[in-house]
Amino acid sequence: MTTETVQKKFGPVRLMQGVTAANMFTYYFATVTSLLLFTFLPQFQPFLLAEMLAIPESQQGVISGNLTFFGEIIILVSIGGWGTLSDKIGRKFVFAAGFFLMAGALYLYPNVNTIPMLFAFRGLFALGSSAVTTMISTVIADYAMDEDRGKASGLQGVGNGIGALLTVFVVLQLPKIFMADGMSALEAGRLTYMALAGIAAISAVILIVGLQNRTSLQKEQKKSILQISREGFAAAKDPGVALAYMAAFISRGDLAIVGTFFTLWVVTYGTSQKGLPTSEALATAGMIIGISQTFAMISAPIFGMLADRMNRANAVIIAVALASLGYGSTIFVSDPTSPAIFIVAALIGIGEISGVIASGVLIAQQAPRDIRGSVIGIFSLCGTFGIMIATGIGGQLFDNWLPQGPFVLFSALGWIVVIVGLIIRKRIVPKNEGGAVIGH
Repeated sequence: MTTETVQKKFGPVRLMQGVTAANMFTYYFATVTSLLLFTFLPQFQPFLLAEMLAIPESQQGVISGNLTFFGEIIILVSIGGWGTLSDKIGRKFVFAAGFFLMAGALYLYPNVNTIPMLFAFRGLFALGSSAVTTMISTVIADYAMDEDRGKASGLQGVGNGIGALLTVFVVLQLPKIFMADGMSALEAGRLTYMALAGIAAISAVILIVGLQNRTSLQKEQKKSILQISREGFAAAKDPGVALAYMAAFISRGDLAIVGTFFTLWVVTYGTSQKGLPTSEALATAGMIIGISQTFAMISAPIFGMLADRMNRANAVIIAVALASLGYGSTIFVSDPTSPAIFIVAALIGIGEISGVIASGVLIAQQAPRDIRGSVIGIFSLCGTFGIMIATGIGGQLFDNWLPQGPFVLFSALGWIVVIVGLIIRKRIVPKNEGGAVIGH
């Protein structure tokens, strides 16, 4: 009896039948390394553009936004295929394939010498990240019981936070360390990319060994993309599903803005206004984002537990309001290297992770069981649209208005979602909670 109980739990999270603690540990390991890679690519991009490609600062905002926008198009057209393939060959093989593709892209990145090559390698990385992102959402649904989804998502947030902190406190410091040893900026950049390619490849092998081939919940997906889309959009008649879709749009857009523009803002200001070398400005940006991710990591399990205990629609409203407050406050900061940015970074970290957790547990609660895959597919699609708007319009605002422009845009959109949520929240009836009704 004791052994069976241990096998069915990972910390506070109760596991589905047949899932072991080792399987869950491997999954959380993947949340660390995937976020390390996801955050590395955009945050290291200012160094690539300035030192390795010599792109003028006046063009870096648009190029950064367009690269992320292009990557999201690749994700948009591939994400459904990865999910279907995982039903047929097993989650871990798709998971591992995603890491291998990212490893290949990172291996090629140091060879870039033209903008078209940069877009090609970014597309390859996006194809891999699409597989990994799909599996992160799918595997946790396979492994964790619905009633503990908030706790499971909170632990996922901790894993994400650790990965992001490793990026900012270790990886982003590497060029500065390598250049101090006598390397040129180009050599330091190349070696950094090689190290990350190795991490991606090793992660793929670990996933093949540590995850299950298939679980009892996996089913053959035989629906067409059109049918999935119809079912997913029709489910938005439920106000809870609609609110989750809107929160996905905001929360994923928020994450994209931090990854794409926060580092770029600090680096361009540090080099142009304070005369810092790019490597030192990048390290400064890493420290600031590290503060943001530390608060995200600390608040993730707390908000995850709260999301299991409170009305999940209310959790979404609170999370989006916190994020909107943090993102909007950037307008009052003219120097992103000043102490004032630390408070803003903390608010952004808490808000962004809370939004991801709250929207995830709400859609898990509200999605009808018989079309859950379709609903979560549209939920992911809304997040993709959020990223595309954040990076596409955000890049133009960054270069042509203010560096804070992308943050202000999504702060305003977030407050709209808060208002809509307050209007419809009493019409949201909790589902998929084993008959338990979450208190209002």
